[in-house]
Amino acid sequence: MDIEMSSFIDYLKMEKRSSPHTVHAYQRDLEEYRSFLHGRYKKTIEDAGTTELRGFLTELYAHGTSRRTVSRKLSSLRAFYRYLHREDVNAENPAALLSAPKQGRKLPVFFYEEELKALFHALPAHTALDMRNFALLELLYATGIRVGECVKADIADYDRDLGTLLVHGKGGKERYVPVGSYAQDALEIYLNQGRAELSPTCEAIFLNYRGSRLSARGIQKMLLKLSEDASVSSRISPHVIRHSFATHLLNAGADLRTVQELLGHEGLAATQIYTHVSKDRLRTVYNQSHPRA
Repeated sequence: MDIEMSSFIDYLKMEKRSSPHTVHAYQRDLEEYRSFLHGRYKKTIEDAGTTELRGFLTELYAHGTSRRTVSRKLSSLRAFYRYLHREDVNAENPAALLSAPKQGRKLPVFFYEEELKALFHALPAHTALDMRNFALLELLYATGIRVGECVKADIADYDRDLGTLLVHGKGGKERYVPVGSYAQDALEIYLNQGRAELSPTCEAIFLNYRGSRLSARGIQKMLLKLSEDASVSSRISPHVIRHSFATHLLNAGADLRTVQELLGHEGLAATQIYTHVSKDRLRTVYNQSHPRA
């Protein structure tokens, strides 16, 4: 790896405190761009300018890369060149004049409340892993936390008396989220009855069958299996549950700023995608408000 790239990766880890997933994504994007420059222009990243950057983006589009992925790669290159400019390695930022491709906005996929109720009622609760799965699903829906945040949760982060969870979010940021009564009941059953069978020593709340911390991949596989076993309209995933959490709060009258805080979004822009409402809610408001409904 080039010295400048290595220094930038260290900056992401040490100063920005970016997650390992984010650091890996930046490194992968930069190495792809470096390989492109060497093959097409025989240049290094430090020597490349706006023309070479445009050529890279054109190459990505030619290979059918999605706009979202192109936007992410451009964001990685912008951050890198911004870092080089700050460190006086480059006099200018060649990525500054390039605009990201416009994204087509999709409404988030979410479950209706009745679907989730049916799902919860259908879950078995016989074994330790059954208790874990039920508690995990209840906690995801009760808090709206990300799967990565769920994986990091330790027993010490859960305050049983206050009914809150200390969430370790992106960039080392922390927040407290309330845990609803249904999730508390499920957690108590799992912690008191099921978890000890998996491991009496591991500090993580959610454990795999080997007694170690459950991974994000493990959670996704578990939810995928639930999708196959249950009759629901969409595949269950941590993000769909998170979308459902935000949608149901807004449908019930919660304000956008509160939902933003609960989700751990830095700004309102990321939360505004949830301002859609379900068709039932839309119909109810219309019937109550329109004079000729």
